[in-house]
Amino acid sequence: LFLDHKTLWEDTTPFLFYVLTEVTSRGCCVVGYFSKEKSTELVSHGNNVACILTLPCHQRKGFGKFLISLSYELSKLEGKTGSPEEPISDLGQQAYNSYWKGVILDILADPSHKEITIHQISQMTSMTYKHIEQTLKALDIIQYDSAEGYMISVPNSLIKSHMDKKKRIAADKARKYVRPCDPKKVRWFPHHAKLLHKKARVAAQNN
Repeated sequence: LFLDHKTLWEDTTPFLFYVLTEVTSRGCCVVGYFSKEKSTELVSHGNNVACILTLPCHQRKGFGKFLISLSYELSKLEGKTGSPEEPISDLGQQAYNSYWKGVILDILADPSHKEITIHQISQMTSMTYKHIEQTLKALDIIQYDSAEGYMISVPNSLIKSHMDKKKRIAADKARKYVRPCDPKKVRWFPHHAKLLHKKARVAAQNN
């Protein structure tokens, strides 16, 4: 998730920055961040990340996936789909592909989701149809039937492999790995809602 180059076309004013820090004996140290355009909050869909970065010394610890998962949790709270701004760096693409696969396999591994549509997956994850379809094709679990059309068919071996990998990571106490964002712990509401609330409060005081 480290961008070795980034062209700056405008200043930072149009963006919100979500900075991730790690608490250490020296205090809070920055490990990464993502930025998001303020204007995207006013449309029903769009980019939920403009730029995302994990410092090189903190990569491969789960911080990137934590930032990605947080960006999607914010999209869920906004009630819309989101996606990263393109083009994405090579490392960024790898991280997103891994995140998308993990999220979709978690859903498909749930026995209550034996029958599910791309639309339902999008509603549950705030992922776009495009990225869901790409991920299903990458996993080779979307098939076409001339009578039924496109269908999602998941082999048990794929689900088992996915769940075994999660267990291995959780059991490895020697490896420092951050879990994805816990939606129950997110305290946030859209930036434009703050502005509307402020304008309403000023108007009420003037009246």
